Formats: sequence, C-alpha cells, structure tokens
Amino acid sequence: MSEATLVLQTTSAEATKALGARIGALLRAGDVLLLQGDLGSGKTTLTQGIGGALEAAEPVKSPTFVLMNEYHGRLTIYHADLYRLNDPGEVVDLALEDVASDGVLIVEWPDRAPREMSPEHLHVQLEEVSDDERSITMTAHGERYAELLAGLR
Repeated sequence: MSEATLVLQTTSAEATKALGARIGALLRAGDVLLLQGDLGSGKTTLTQGIGGALEAAEPVKSPTFVLMNEYHGRLTIYHADLYRLNDPGEVVDLALEDVASDGVLIVEWPDRAPREMSPEHLHVQLEEVSDDERSITMTAHGERYAELLAGLR
C-alpha cells in the first residue's frame, strides 16, 4: 500500500479552515479522513473548512455529543466523533464505511476503534504548537490518498 506524508503549519484558525477548504476541494465520494489530535487541536476547525469547500448547507459543529453529524452539500459529509465511546464494538453498529459510501467520512478520535477504520484513508494528525499555530501531518494510506496529498503540494 502506498504511503506518503505532508507536514504543514497553520498560524490561525482561519488558516486551518483554509487548509480544510483546500482538502475539501479535492475530495470525492467514498473518501475517508481520520483526524487525530488532542482536544482543541483544530480537528473541527479543519472539518469546517472542508464543509465550506463541499458547500455544506449548515455550519459544521463538533459531533461530540451525538456521535455523528451529517451535512449535505456537493457531497454529503459524515462527521463522526468517537471520543466518548467506551467500547470499540460500538463503532461496528455505526457501520461507518457503509453509511458514508456516497459521501465523505471524517472521523475524529479514530484510535478509539482502530480495527473498525478503513485501511485506506488520509490520516491527519493535528498538534497545537501555540494558541494559534498548528502542525498538521497528513499521511496517505493508499493510492487515492497519495493522489490527494499530491494535489495539496
């Protein structure tokens, strides 16, 4: 399986959203993004930028309390947050890949159920460098995602 990495820095929430918009412009149905990072690292902010690029009809919010939000636009965004899950088996019931096959699946805290995640995906690690600055490491797992990273370079 192909693996490529791209590391970028953003210096504001607006810059993180703009990066999300760049990613969103390249997404197509069936794409899977796994977002990893501490609370407040910018996962939802990045997703808001993706939502903007995909012309989501409503603003993207953190799905922490509902497990998964759906946003309709050019593509449907299925935005899942596994932070509150206690048992990885709970993710099986969500059938994330099946549900999201017609749109884009974005999963926050995928480490809560690693065996339930697609082996082919774009892994996005967000790290808080300072209040405004983020280091964002994107790793492609699969040819499709290597192409996506190439489009961001």
